[in-house]
This record gives sequence, structure tokens and C-alpha cells, in this order.
Amino acid sequence: MQQKIADFWGNEKRRKLLTEAAIIAGIALILIFVMPAILPIVRLNQLGRFLALAIVALGIDLIWGYTGLLSLGHGVFFALGGYAFAMYLKLQIPADASVKLPEFMTLYGVTELPWFWQPFYSFPFTALAVLILPGLLGAFLGYLVFRNRIRGVYFSILTQAATIVFFNFFNGQQKLINGTNGLTDFKTIFGATVNSPETQFVFYTLTILFLAASYALCRWLTSGRFGRLLIAIRDDEVRVRFSGYNPTDIKVVVFGISAALAGLAGALFTVQTGIISPKAMDIAFSIEMVIWVAVGGRASLVGAVVGALLVNFGKSLLSEQFPEVWLFFQGALFLIVVMVLPNGLVGWLRFQGWEMFRNLFGRKRYVVTYPSLEEDPEVQREREELDNG
Repeated sequence: MQQKIADFWGNEKRRKLLTEAAIIAGIALILIFVMPAILPIVRLNQLGRFLALAIVALGIDLIWGYTGLLSLGHGVFFALGGYAFAMYLKLQIPADASVKLPEFMTLYGVTELPWFWQPFYSFPFTALAVLILPGLLGAFLGYLVFRNRIRGVYFSILTQAATIVFFNFFNGQQKLINGTNGLTDFKTIFGATVNSPETQFVFYTLTILFLAASYALCRWLTSGRFGRLLIAIRDDEVRVRFSGYNPTDIKVVVFGISAALAGLAGALFTVQTGIISPKAMDIAFSIEMVIWVAVGGRASLVGAVVGALLVNFGKSLLSEQFPEVWLFFQGALFLIVVMVLPNGLVGWLRFQGWEMFRNLFGRKRYVVTYPSLEEDPEVQREREELDNG
């Protein structure tokens, strides 16, 4: 028995994963039990919303950081998840109500609930729709694009064009989904008031748990053989194809998963903000999602989460303190990241920042070659001769 335990903990990869899982669990417990005690209710609600946005950032990092697919249209999938959950909430009409329709429909003369609203009376259907509708749409659009081997800037332009199409379509559906006004004024869920502090804390806790689960999923996908395939597609898709793999299938799957994560984030964000509208499909919002990942660090799941939280909290605090000029601060931050920190904050801390920290304490520079060669007097003398000559 002792030998089995020793073998279990002796596996370096398994030990690393368990350590990472323990860190995630510790952070989740701090967010659930400590942060509510030290943050005012307004900031706690902001934190919950920004943690939901971090789920989108994970999906963006999965397809952009690891697979090399720069999507500028993830706002569509985010909004679909939000609308799916909002439709369920709008149908929580009291039994004694005289009108069994969402209030905005009566304003436009609608007398019968549209057919596509009917399934959203069911919470299990809604829970599946939040993930499946964006996921299937993402996989379908991805298949149409990837089978024609469209990539790079052309892929980004197509995703942006899709965002414009969906934005205009949802804007025009005034009678069916309240058009530009969107869905809001949610009353109850399972008999509890949606906007009550107790209910909002439940959604805050669920957001943390879903964020941890999303991180675990992305960590699993980017590890091992499948993760190496994603990076290979990013770096040289042609070579992957000639190696016998089909990059189209892999990209369709990854893009569908990323879209499903965006839908989940949209549902959690909607119930904590109290509104979902076509504004979520705005091109600027989809570009912001990419910026979160760029600031945190591409191909770093931790960086995606950190970037989403830092940018959104910075945006909120700056807009409060400097309402007239805060956009200049935000623009300066993005310029600094692009020009000075191309690997993002986490990338800088992992490489340049760590070296600076070691140098402060007089530690020798970490070398990737054989240490004995670096310390060999003959090698050092030859280097000095080359430098002087």
C-alpha cells in the first residue's frame, strides 16, 4: 500500500496537476467565503459579473492563444446564452397573472406566445440550450469556414461580418425579443426574487464554480496530445495536415467548445446584470474580449482570467474616478501591452519578470544549456574573445 502511494505521488505530472487543482480550490474558497465579507455588495456584484466574463476569455484563449484562430465575433455566442436564460426568466409569470405573456409582447399587440419561446418554460431545456445553441452554431459556422481552409485575417473578418448580421437581426425583432431594448426586468426563479442579495450570491457562487470547471476543461484540452495538436495547428497547419491529421475537424470541435463557454458566460452575466440586449453582439464588445486575453497573455489560461478581471475592474474604477478621460487611460494600457509586453502580463512575469526578480537577489541567470559549459573557463574566454573581436 505504501509503495502504491509512493508511486502515485512520485508521478511528477500527476503531482503538478493535483497541486494546481488544490490552488484552484483554495482560490475558489477565498472568493466564496472571504470576498463577500470584505467587499461591499456593489463590488461583489461587479466581481461576479467579471468572473463570468473570464469564462469567455478562457474560450477566446483556447481558440486564439492555442489554436491561432482570432475570432472577433464571440459576442454572438455570448448573447445567445444570455437570451436563452433571459427567455426562461421572462416566462416565470405568476399563476394568478391575467396575461401569460412577457409584458413587452402585450405592448406590441402580440396575443399568443411565439412557438420558439414555448420550450423555455422548462429549466432543463434552458440549461442545455445555454450551452448547446451557441456550441452548435459555433461548430456549424466553423465547419463552413474551416472546410474551405479559410484562416488568418480572412477568418477574423468573417466572424466580424457574422456579428453584424446577428446584431441587425436581433435589433429588428421588436415583437419577438423586444429588439434594441432587449430582455430585462426579471422577477423570480424557483420562487425566489432574482434581484435579492441572497439569490445574487447564489449566482455569484455558481459563477465561481463554473469558472473553475471551465478552467479545468480548458486545462485538460490543452494538455497532452490534443493540446500539442492545437499548438501544431497554430504554428504550421499545413505540416499537421501532411502528418495525417484533419485540422478541420479539430478546429470545428475547439471552436464549438469555445462558443459554448461564451454562451455559459452570457447566461451568468445576464442574470447578474439584469439585462441582455443586442448590444452584447456589438463588434466593440467582441474586440474587448480579445483585448482581455492579450493583456493577460496568450496561450496562458491563468492570463486569460487575470486579463479579464484586470481590464474590467480597471475600466470600472477609471470610469468612476475620471469619467471624462478614462478612455485615454484604457488606450494607453493597450498600447503598453502591445508595444512593451507582447506576451501579456502573465507572460512577462513568467519570463522577463522572473529573471529580474532573480537578479535582484543576486541569483545566477537561468540557462537552458549545460551548466558545466556555461561555467567552463575556456568557454567564457572564447566568448570574451568573440565579443571583443
